[in-house]
Amino acid sequence: MTRYLTAIRDHPSAVLLFGQLVAVIAYPFLTGSTPGRASLGVVQLLLVLTALAAVRRTPTLKWVSLLFGLPATVFAVWEAVTPHTGWVVLTSAVFHVPFYLFVSYAMIKYLFHDEKVTRDELFATGAAFTVVAWAFAYLYAAVQVIWPGSFGEEREWFELLYLSFTTLTSVGLSDIVPVLAHARSFVVLEQVAGVFYVALVVARLVGLTSRGAHPRS
Repeated sequence: MTRYLTAIRDHPSAVLLFGQLVAVIAYPFLTGSTPGRASLGVVQLLLVLTALAAVRRTPTLKWVSLLFGLPATVFAVWEAVTPHTGWVVLTSAVFHVPFYLFVSYAMIKYLFHDEKVTRDELFATGAAFTVVAWAFAYLYAAVQVIWPGSFGEEREWFELLYLSFTTLTSVGLSDIVPVLAHARSFVVLEQVAGVFYVALVVARLVGLTSRGAHPRS
């Protein structure tokens, strides 16, 4: 047991990445359960906070947790109870989007803090990517409230998460498309973010890993 606890402590980004992927798989099973959706939302935020606290031990974390993390947790439960109440969805996005973007920024900063690539930093590469996808999913939910019909018919949050992942990865598999101009502009921003993430973050880690595997003589 001690061995597993040590592994979790030493690899918080792996815990976050695994938790994000489990949430993706579990959400369809919880669609009809309000307590299930609420619990999943709270656990998701706790995972993010735990990983962030582990990789970025700074005073800023406390302020972000209080200003965005705590209200986001409350509205994650509220939104699960009333998923079609516009102002609740919009307010939830107001807290979730900056919170997740801060988390992704902090994790990317963690990746760039030195010239070494640890195993946890490799996991952080994937975890930061999924966090960005979550941020845009909440952003799309807000867009849908402000401009009804942005994605055709009203979309469930999990559908918007699916759109976010397919946009960020640029695979083009989504059958959900932005219809209105405002929605398309935000989708373009996520496409650019996905390209830059691969170009800057992933390419840098690959370069550092290759340098470590083939040291200069």
